Amino acid sequence: MNMIVLVKQVLDPEAPPASFKIDPATNKAVPPSGLSPVISPFDLQAVEAALRIKDTKGGKITIISLGLNLQRDVVKKPLAMGADELILLEDPAFVDGDSWSTACALAAAIKKVGQFDLIFCGRQASDWDSGQVGIGIAEILGLPQVTLAKKIEAADGKVKVERVTSDGFEVVEVPTPVLITVSNELGEPRSANIKGIMAAKRKEPITWKPVDIGLETSQIGTAGRRIKMLKIFQPVRGGKCEIITGENEEEVGVNLAKKLVEVKLI
Repeated sequence: MNMIVLVKQVLDPEAPPASFKIDPATNKAVPPSGLSPVISPFDLQAVEAALRIKDTKGGKITIISLGLNLQRDVVKKPLAMGADELILLEDPAFVDGDSWSTACALAAAIKKVGQFDLIFCGRQASDWDSGQVGIGIAEILGLPQVTLAKKIEAADGKVKVERVTSDGFEVVEVPTPVLITVSNELGEPRSANIKGIMAAKRKEPITWKPVDIGLETSQIGTAGRRIKMLKIFQPVRGGKCEIITGENEEEVGVNLAKKLVEVKLI
């Protein structure tokens, strides 16, 4: 089977919250000093889903990642895990897109790749958590889509997917080609072994610019946005404590009740 997995380099979501800063002039997060970015954890589970099918059915896994200044040791992790090919959409024109312009660029890259049976995405990226790019790609390409998959089985030109619901899970069957977003209920992604890491070091990624995928710069990145970012900020958290007193326990209880009514908690 020919499989495509979309992955994103993000700020490490496990980094201490105090290390994140916002630049109000640009409405961007400032990368924490001394901390390396990572592949979005949900995307690594999408890689794992593809690898499980490759383990049983064989096939080829192509990784596509979009961004700028992509760190090779980071974006090569799926290769070290067992993927076969890495394509980077790396150009300033791709930067700062919204869900629409990002989906547009990735869909164009998928068209250029050509034949495929399955496209895998993480359920959402761990930075913006919007969960819109994957389903946007499916709409642009005219593909069926299955979201929040926890188990995928492929056979005879179809896939059977267990997908997470609010009260359990449901099983659906869909013909290929299809786009599937993978949920964290799939389980932990495998670790790369030494052989995989060394093989990944020897593989050079393919880099595509907008012209390579047939797009104008006006269609992608900031220029192609359909949503305008007005403000991004870190919430200010605070608290205060007030001691309720009284002559005895009964009076303290009455005073507490009065205070709760006053602040509209009861």
